[in-house]
Amino acid sequence: MHFVNFILYLLAVLTCLACTLLLWRSWKRSGLRLLLWSALCFIGLTASNLLLFFDFMLPAEIELRPWRIASALVGLGFLLYGFIFEAE
Repeated sequence: MHFVNFILYLLAVLTCLACTLLLWRSWKRSGLRLLLWSALCFIGLTASNLLLFFDFMLPAEIELRPWRIASALVGLGFLLYGFIFEAE
């Protein structure tokens, strides 16, 4: 079961990273500001998933949950800002 969790957390990190790169590339090509805010959101979500992966790998005494939540909130804050202030 440990191996399955390792693979799932690794796939979550790689999926978020792929979304980040694709959104960033699309923003560079089109210049749409909402793509920029979405890419910044996925940077935060990728960091959150990466911290989850490390939290799984590290001993139980080391708690990364507050950092995971903070990085996810920062990422979602970018997206929320883009939805509110960049509406056309």
